[in-house]
Amino acid sequence: MQIRRMSRTAAAMALSLGLCAGAPALAAPSPDPAPAAPSAPTLKRDAERLDRAPVAVAAEDGVFLSWRLLGDEAMDTPFHVYRDGEQLTDRPITGSTNFVDAGGTAESVYRIAIDRPDEKYWASEEFSVWQEQHTEIALDKPAGGTTPDGVDYEYTANDVMVGDLDGDGVLEYVLKWDPTNSQDNSRDGHTGNVYLDAYELDGTKLWRIDLGQNIRAGAHYSQPQVYDLDSDGRAEVVVKTADGTTDAAGTVIGDGEADWRNDAGRILEGPEFLTVFDGQKGTAIDTIDYTPPRGDLGGWGDTYGNRADRFLSGVAYLDGKHPSVVMARGYYTRAVLAAYDFDGKNLTQRWVFDSDDPGNGEYFGQGNHQLAVADVDGDAKDEIVYGSATIDDDGTGLYSTGLGHGDALHVSDFDPSREGLEVFAIHEDMSSSGDRGSTFRDAATGEILWSVPARGDTGRGAMADIDPRHEGAEGWNSGQSPEEPSKTGYMMSASGERIGDSIPAANFVGLWDGDLLSEIVDHEFDSETRTGAPVISTWDYEAGEAVPIFTPEGVVTSNDTKGNPALQADLLGDWREELLYRTDDSSALRLYTTVDPTEHRLRTLLSDPTYRLSIAWQHVAYNQPPHTGYFLGEGMETPPAPALTYTTRAPRAERVDED
Repeated sequence: MQIRRMSRTAAAMALSLGLCAGAPALAAPSPDPAPAAPSAPTLKRDAERLDRAPVAVAAEDGVFLSWRLLGDEAMDTPFHVYRDGEQLTDRPITGSTNFVDAGGTAESVYRIAIDRPDEKYWASEEFSVWQEQHTEIALDKPAGGTTPDGVDYEYTANDVMVGDLDGDGVLEYVLKWDPTNSQDNSRDGHTGNVYLDAYELDGTKLWRIDLGQNIRAGAHYSQPQVYDLDSDGRAEVVVKTADGTTDAAGTVIGDGEADWRNDAGRILEGPEFLTVFDGQKGTAIDTIDYTPPRGDLGGWGDTYGNRADRFLSGVAYLDGKHPSVVMARGYYTRAVLAAYDFDGKNLTQRWVFDSDDPGNGEYFGQGNHQLAVADVDGDAKDEIVYGSATIDDDGTGLYSTGLGHGDALHVSDFDPSREGLEVFAIHEDMSSSGDRGSTFRDAATGEILWSVPARGDTGRGAMADIDPRHEGAEGWNSGQSPEEPSKTGYMMSASGERIGDSIPAANFVGLWDGDLLSEIVDHEFDSETRTGAPVISTWDYEAGEAVPIFTPEGVVTSNDTKGNPALQADLLGDWREELLYRTDDSSALRLYTTVDPTEHRLRTLLSDPTYRLSIAWQHVAYNQPPHTGYFLGEGMETPPAPALTYTTRAPRAERVDED
């Protein structure tokens, strides 16, 4: 099946006429095509079993509803919508997973059913209507304090991670609290402690972990991973810890009295640990030494800890079936990655890759301010795309491009005319990159397919399908062109054609409105408060300008000029992405969902392995937007069903009582 694009206006008209019930005017789905003969072993990945996550929002033309198509469901699964116990749909919905109820009110109660040949079964519990386009998670803001050098600080809500912490099919939210005196590694200064909180969507607080005074606060220090590592249906939390880290039950890790901070506020001595916490309780399960230890600081490139204390993390299915956690240290110079498995009780090291080991010299200095995880070589096992180099699933180097360090990285099937995945990366070191500001590469081999020249450090870049006139995605980056110094970047097609001199912001891209093109997720930055007001825009490819379509009020973006949401992911409803921002005073998180009808149907993006893992690493260091492992854009083909093994049983189906 080829998925077609429909304008928002046309989709709304179709829905208002009742065509959302599967009328021929919408792209009628066909059964999933027969899978091609696999070139590699077919491996099924352990996966969380998610619920339907339905959402109803009061909108101008009634009530907008959407719900998930799950990873193990056929593309043409038929649904009915019920309001207050009465069936609304005359015909089953098969072409989308959304519906507009023109007669709905703020007091309506809805439920979704699946239409089977012999009977209807409930596909969701009852759910009520959001009165606004967001729901709010009230936060328990930590009290501020004063550092040993006399600096007062408060707390702001920062990055958010998600996982099913209690195994009920509903995602919980793990928030990192940053003190206002958090520091970049390049700067001295004491910081307040970093806290991790867990919340349910209704605001119920589950626990708080205090990482303690021996974990410095900043974007590059604490990189938690939230994932079901032992495949028991409940996610764990794994993070670097130290003397004084305290779990939710008050248990202290290491020496609670130790203070390893020096006069500059840096922590360059003392033990370093890796701890796995119970996701439901916030209690420590196992703690081991962190690999690698900092050792001789000079071996990382300086003597004050800037390069030694650069950390990254991710989750990867290194055997193709079970998740492992990957913790990394260093990328400007030496880079070390360590992979661990967790069996429910103990963390066990799987492998260590060190660029200082014999034969690994070409991997020295190739890391980014983030990583990506994907099966780049088609063997059903994940690799770690570590900036300008890639580490194979067995912990050996797959290849190094030698292009050096960079600030942004995107991995997906951006060019559907080619086999496999591609990497679009931004480069900082012109002597290493050969005066290339960005490169578009074959993800399996590192071969440069095309590049964009630059005069110096290129700080931003993004890739997504934002122009339907060209096959595949488009890529763009900031930075000055050596031929045209007045230009700050230009647009490239997936085939390497320069297609425009105007570019949108290059922080985040997302899926918001009703078509298959991506939107620009950005902000209006206030240099005085160092915060931004979120702005979601479509790209007017003919005029070459971004057109704002959604500007939520009372919330701000995170991470200074990066301007990213606290989290962007397909968290509720159909396949479009939700946006999570903190309120101005960090008293709450607000989760926004789209109310734009769409004719397109996709399985929840969280069922796609590449996308699910990108949600796990999205917050790491310089946040990057998530991408699917298939091409998602204009003219896309229906992705094959993911090969998953759910770690919990499906709930017993309840028949709809028509009496």
